[in-house]
Amino acid sequence: MHIFFILLFCLGCRGEESVIQPEEKIIRTEGGLVTLSCKYTTSSSNPYLFWYIQRTNDIPRFILSRYRYGSGENGTEFHERFYSKLNFSASSVPLTIQNLQVSDSAVYYCALRTILLWNDVYGDCYGDKHKHSI
Repeated sequence: MHIFFILLFCLGCRGEESVIQPEEKIIRTEGGLVTLSCKYTTSSSNPYLFWYIQRTNDIPRFILSRYRYGSGENGTEFHERFYSKLNFSASSVPLTIQNLQVSDSAVYYCALRTILLWNDVYGDCYGDKHKHSI
């Protein structure tokens, strides 16, 4: 049995746009399941949410994106075990990882990009750091 850790960093931003993740350490066993929390606030009616993974000594890699209007997409290596659904009314986009593997031990980032449709101004939101580990 393998035990591994996942760190989750929240990248928040200024103003009415923010991403909120609890600072916590999560420990799970190989083959299990975990759901990582990500809540957000935005004045946009069309938020774009993203999840990234950063393994040790590597750069952040795109896991998936979710949008209010449309399904979003999953990165190439994240189709089978990584799942998320944007819940607009609850302002959340939790990431669920099934059949955990040792290679899932990493830092996870949730990010928000808002698109203000009324005047075509784009706002990218990255912010306050919070640790979340598995």
